[in-house]
Formats: sequence, C-alpha cells, structure tokens
Amino acid sequence: MSDQSQAPKPSHSNNLTYADAGVDIDAGNALVNAIKPIVKSTSRPGSDTDIGGFGGLFDLKAAGFKDPVLVAANDGVGTKLKVAIETGKHDTVGIDLVAMCVNDLIVQGAEPLFFLDYFATGKLEVEAATDVIAGIAEGCRQSNCALIGGETAEMPGMYAAKDYDLAGFSVGAAERGTLLPKDIQEGDVLIGLASSGVHSNGFSLVRRILEANNLSFTDSAPFAPGKSIGEALLEPTRIYVRSVLKAIKETCAIKALAHITGGGFPENIPRVLPDTLAAHLDLAALTPPAVFGWLQTMGGVQNTEMLRTFNCGVGMMVVVDPDKADQLMDIFTEAGETPVRLGHLAARDQDAVVYDTMINFGA
Repeated sequence: MSDQSQAPKPSHSNNLTYADAGVDIDAGNALVNAIKPIVKSTSRPGSDTDIGGFGGLFDLKAAGFKDPVLVAANDGVGTKLKVAIETGKHDTVGIDLVAMCVNDLIVQGAEPLFFLDYFATGKLEVEAATDVIAGIAEGCRQSNCALIGGETAEMPGMYAAKDYDLAGFSVGAAERGTLLPKDIQEGDVLIGLASSGVHSNGFSLVRRILEANNLSFTDSAPFAPGKSIGEALLEPTRIYVRSVLKAIKETCAIKALAHITGGGFPENIPRVLPDTLAAHLDLAALTPPAVFGWLQTMGGVQNTEMLRTFNCGVGMMVVVDPDKADQLMDIFTEAGETPVRLGHLAARDQDAVVYDTMINFGA
C-alpha cells in the first residue's frame, strides 16, 4: 500500500494561469493590434501584409518575375541590442535587423521581396516592442521589402525581464542567369560604398572598450558632438538595396558585391573571388568615420584587428569592369551613396586580400 501522506501537495491555493507563469497573452494581442498599420505600410507588389494568419503569402508573378531563382538570408543584430536595451532606445535596431539580411541578398543580385522577424523577450513590453517593429518596418520600406509575418515569444526564465533578442529572415529573387558573382577577371576595379558607422558587428569589442575605460552609454560621444555614446553607436546599418539595384539594372558593369560585416575586409571580400585572384586595397584613399579612430585609440586596437573586426567605413564592396568604373561611381553618387575607388584585382600569390596602403583612422 502506498503512503498517501507522501504525495505532493499543490503549492498554490488558486487556479494557476499562463500570466502567473510570466506570459501575458493580452500583451501579445495588444502588440499585434498596435503593429498592424505599421506592417501594412510595407506593402509592395506581390505581398500580403495582413498579419494574423499562420503564414505569410507572396505572389512572384504579381511582383513581375518570369523565371525567378529565390535567394534567402537570415541574421540578427548581435550585442548591439545591449546598447538599445541599456539606453531604452529601441527604434533603430529593427532597421539593423532588416539591413543585415537584405544587404546579403543584393550581393547575389537578388531583389529583396519579403521579410519575417522573430522577437523573443523575458517580459513583453508593448511600447518597446512596437518601437522595435516600427524600425523593422522602416528598414523594409527602405529596401522595398514587405513585412509579411513574424513571431513574438515571451519567455520568462530564458531572458531577463527587459532583455530581448531579434532574428530576421528575408527572401529575394533574381531572374535565372543574372545572379552574382559573374565573369570576375584580373584588373577589375574595387569600389567601396561608405558605411554609416559601426553597423551591427564588433559590438562585443565596442562594449569591452567602454568597460575598460569606465565609460557608459550616457557619456558624451567625443566622435559625435551633441550625442551620447549610446545614441551615436545606435546609428543604424546602411541599407544599400535601392542604389545597388539601380546600378545593376542600368549597367552590366557589376561583377560581384561583398557585404562587409563581421570579419571585415579579409573575411568577406574573398567570399566572392575566385581562388586565383586577390584584392589589392589602397586604404589610404579611405576616410573612415570618426568612431573608428576613437575606438582604436581607446582600445589600443591594432590596424589589422580593426580591419578584421569592423567595416572601417565601407559597408559594401563592389567589383566592377574597369571601363565602367567611372560610370558606376556617378550612378552611386546620384543614388545618395559615397563611393570611393579602393583598389583592383590581381593574380593571387598568397593572401586573398593585400593592403597596398594602410588605413589612417585619424585618431
């Protein structure tokens, strides 16, 4: 006979609810209602931006494609989110999330079509989450990419109350036979498109530099007068979709593109080059944003470490036919970019990236 006295007894006299466990379904519903018009603002041909179903829809034929190849990308924002959380400024990291995905699509010559987000938090705060998703919608508008769905997960115990994480997923398309890279040859020219700052990579080192110098995000930013360090660091990742697609459609000059993210020049440029060619960079031609010189000085970071951690002022590298380089420079300038001619391709001896001249961070 079992000893009934040893049976576990309920620890709560009332009926437990999901809210008692830390998950607020009502807050989730309030968020959906708050973001419906925001999501609707990202509509584009082919999309269905009425959220609430189990999946998002997209019509490739309505978007104008005849024989498309789909290209997919996903990414996050990394520890830049810690800056947003600690400063309470949440309206720009959504742009970063979209940028990290759609910039990866255009390097293959694909037009971004739709986007989905994943937002996970310890406790859902509707206002902060709405700001984040408003930023995602802004990134989608900048890239003509429809926000057709997403997921919000409230996970107490997995995240601290105000902490959250983001993941983004995007799909683009290109007509068959137009994907990049293509026809890369020795002598092709390298053009860099200026970044808006640190973008969304290297923030673990950024935060370590601040910690080592007893600095906080609320301190004034010497590299950005009138802003705090946190505000300046939250400058969103530049989205290159419209300018690059314009250049691709108006010329046949672009042979390859490299999105300069984590790993900097030495890790990202070789991803689009054949094994026989190396990128020779004239970095003395580059004037990086002041934040990089400040980070190098405050952290005592060597040039080579800077170049493999940060974008150092170039968010996108373009490989072009040398006869069309000047035309491309003009197109990018007209499209609002700041292009700079940074080198050329030559036969590879040993390293895939060679620095013919070194960068001057101006610190």
